[in-house]
Amino acid sequence: MPINSSAIVHESAKIHKDAVISAYALVGANVEIGPGTVIESHAVIEGPTKIGRNNHIYSFASIGGDPQDITYQEGQESNLVIGDDNLIREFCTINRGTEKENSLTRIGSNNMLMSYVHIAHDCQLGNHIIMSNNASLAGHVRISDWAILGGFALVKQFCNIGRHTYAGMGCQINKDIPDYMVASGIHPKIRSINSVGMKRRGFSASSISSIKRAFKVVYRDSQGRLLDQALSKLEASESDNPEVMQFVKCIRNSRVGIMRGPADE
Repeated sequence: MPINSSAIVHESAKIHKDAVISAYALVGANVEIGPGTVIESHAVIEGPTKIGRNNHIYSFASIGGDPQDITYQEGQESNLVIGDDNLIREFCTINRGTEKENSLTRIGSNNMLMSYVHIAHDCQLGNHIIMSNNASLAGHVRISDWAILGGFALVKQFCNIGRHTYAGMGCQINKDIPDYMVASGIHPKIRSINSVGMKRRGFSASSISSIKRAFKVVYRDSQGRLLDQALSKLEASESDNPEVMQFVKCIRNSRVGIMRGPADE
């Protein structure tokens, strides 16, 4: 039976006939759940929230709760949108957005959010992201495709985590991590490029070498150059390389500044 008799489902909720709502789950008003999505027992889904197809939300997750923001007032527009094929494990908390930034928290598709992960209001997550146990995002954080956050990693408001990045366990992230980089340490620094992740995802040897050169220009061989000068050098020398140009673009678009490397200590 797709909806267990002991589940509590609000009359305004739209549950696809192929979704599964398990015993003692609670689905509130203005929630939409797509086909193939499974809501395990004792999970709580509040709205306005839209959840796509083939997601698996485990027991005691709290999805679509009010933003933890003192400026939020009941009745303001506030939404959560979750894509397809996500695994959201036990005790995860995901809050809706606020009017400060499009009134929307968005989770993409094919993500794994392990137990006790917290995603605050107005965060934007892409696809194929892994957040390990107890990793937490403050408000307005953006995480791009294929990023991995280790257990207990903490990300400050408005930071960006670039695509194909890796942040180690326990990182306290208060600056952006540019695309393709590896960060580690409690007070983290950029250590290297994520060559292992890039190889696993099919990047060519030449693309990996190009990112390694770009990493050296920004983090190793700057020789007193300003960041803008280092980026201009890459734009002149690597203009035909899409990965390097994406690396440059994400740095130029930073809202809070980029994380430093060990050479800057």
